[in-house]
Amino acid sequence: MLPPTRTSPPPARPFARALPLAAPAAFGALVVLDAASPFGPAAALGAAVAWALWSYARLGARRRDGGARRPWIDLELAWLALAGVGAALVRAEGGFDGLAQGALFLVVALSALLSETRVALAATAGLLGLEGALRAALGQGSAAALAWHGALALAFVGVQRLFLGAEVGRLRAEAGQRLEDERRRLHDAARDFRLLASEAPSGGAAAAAGGGAGEPEGDGERRLRAGVEEIHEAVLSGLGLARHALGAQTLMLLWLNEAGTHLRVAGASSEVEGLLEGPFGARDGLYGAAMAEGALVTLGPLSATALLPHYAGAGAAGSVCLTPVRDGGRVRGLVVADRREARPFDAREQAVLAEAARHAARVIRNERLFLQLEREKAEQGKLYRAAEALGAAAGEDEVLEAAVKGARDVARPDFAAITVYDEKSGGHEVRAALGEGGAAAGARFGANGGLVDAAVRSGQPLPYRGEAEGRRHVVFGPELPSPAWASVLVVPLTLREGALGSLVVGARRRGAFGDAVRPALEALARHVAVSLADARNVRKLEELATTDGLTGLLNKRALLEAAESKLAAAARFGRPLSVVVADIDHFKKVNDVHGHDVGDLVIKGLGAVFARVKRSTDSVARFGGEEFVALCEQTDGPGALLLAERIREELKRTSFSTPAGPLQVTCSVGVATFPAAGRDWDALFKAADEALYASKRGGRDRSTLWTPRSRAA
Repeated sequence: MLPPTRTSPPPARPFARALPLAAPAAFGALVVLDAASPFGPAAALGAAVAWALWSYARLGARRRDGGARRPWIDLELAWLALAGVGAALVRAEGGFDGLAQGALFLVVALSALLSETRVALAATAGLLGLEGALRAALGQGSAAALAWHGALALAFVGVQRLFLGAEVGRLRAEAGQRLEDERRRLHDAARDFRLLASEAPSGGAAAAAGGGAGEPEGDGERRLRAGVEEIHEAVLSGLGLARHALGAQTLMLLWLNEAGTHLRVAGASSEVEGLLEGPFGARDGLYGAAMAEGALVTLGPLSATALLPHYAGAGAAGSVCLTPVRDGGRVRGLVVADRREARPFDAREQAVLAEAARHAARVIRNERLFLQLEREKAEQGKLYRAAEALGAAAGEDEVLEAAVKGARDVARPDFAAITVYDEKSGGHEVRAALGEGGAAAGARFGANGGLVDAAVRSGQPLPYRGEAEGRRHVVFGPELPSPAWASVLVVPLTLREGALGSLVVGARRRGAFGDAVRPALEALARHVAVSLADARNVRKLEELATTDGLTGLLNKRALLEAAESKLAAAARFGRPLSVVVADIDHFKKVNDVHGHDVGDLVIKGLGAVFARVKRSTDSVARFGGEEFVALCEQTDGPGALLLAERIREELKRTSFSTPAGPLQVTCSVGVATFPAAGRDWDALFKAADEALYASKRGGRDRSTLWTPRSRAA
């Protein structure tokens, strides 16, 4: 069966919206201004009151249908009462004093009580405006009286809001305290039943973290509440059945608190009103003796002066039986049964009570196991979502961002960061950070013996218990701020090849990264390491596909792709684009005389010259052999020729070391510019190549700018 759906009311037509405002005003004006009205004062007053009440009911229904409370509705209600009741009373009294003024103040009080301050002030302004208009219509204009009424009304609103604000504040404080007490009781019960994870913090926050340190607060608290209520209901059901079967007066479960010092009623079925819930000492009196004995204890007949701790007076029972409840090999509670008769509990009844104790223990263990499975399911869900985000990340930066967000979702730290490790230099860098209290992204530090460096080198998460030990733990480096964390964990990002970096989480609360959340963080770190390695491999493949292996510049295919987009942009925006082509002079002789190793050295040298002199918007590639090409955006012919000259002169000044001694080489350069030299790549490159060969024919070691005469030559 589908749940009912709420439909929003149809939008009101303009005249329908104006009706509740105009009708009472018109009615009031008619009553006041028409002296020959057939209605007497009492009839006018009754009609106005009826109109106002009907309008309140109608608008109240509209507000309930609309859902949210809106200030304009409150203002409309105040105006209805003001226009209807106020105007009728003015007519009935013949002036603005007495009952009429009191009714107007009543309107102000209602608007101040039922709405926001701004609505109350708007209603007051409307009241004064109506009074002024009616005074003028009735010839009773008095600015002093109007001002006096306005001052009184505003003072009334102020006092009303002051007292109302104080009362609202008190009610909110009481409600907050009740909520906090309820959460504390919930937390205590969950602690006693061992439903909380071992690392959950103490206090109200622990109840919120009932599903584990990494669980959202709302989910954890709801799960804890459901678990505690399920235990109480199941235990109470079993106790009720057992009490009726035994004909007992009271049958209840007492449960030991986490500290092992007190017992408290965890469920009770009784004929007696006002049972005491405890706490009762776990080492004193009747209950203490039964806990220490660890075996069933039955007493009866009891004397008239015998006092049972769960009753307020003596002589309330004639016999009692206490059955220990074991959980995890320890006595964790008692099933207490008593009845008015002095007849002791026989062996059959003792067996029933023993079964009730086992039932209570089973209920608590089953709920504990269920909550543990729910927590693990929630943690696995978070880990799955984090792994999914890592798998969808396209680049290294996206992987790092997904990693810190995944750590935040899994463990709820105050700070999370990913560091990367450079094996060659032995240094570390914070590449991504989320939260406050730790090193910022971009911070660098070396091999300094800190937690990050030690975890990366050892391949083990540090520190062992995930707890900071004051200032003895340097997380990043001595030169970086020491985080004020009570809990810290550094998990290395390791693969077979070694560590790639680390996942760092820190929290101000203690026990944040205990046994419940630590395995999830370690699993997340493994996912991050794999995703980071994959992103780096993809980047290397992209570089191999687009980069020249000898010089590190773009290869021919990558330059052709860049040329297509840059030419399209130049044509679209009417901007110049120049191509610079350089070729090493007599390069074959260099290879023949000095060998290919020196030839490669010279090629790398020219590539380094291009990389130094180019702008960030220029694309430079080794086009093949000893030929290099540069694409220069928004550069005309003379500007590109200046760049060509810089390349030529810097290469000429470069000295290469060879076995035969220093070697210097020169290059020839050709320059062509879009659109004069060509409107597509083939034409533009051909023009630059023609200019290059013009430099060769002109004696080499020179730069030439293409002109139409170059092609003719």
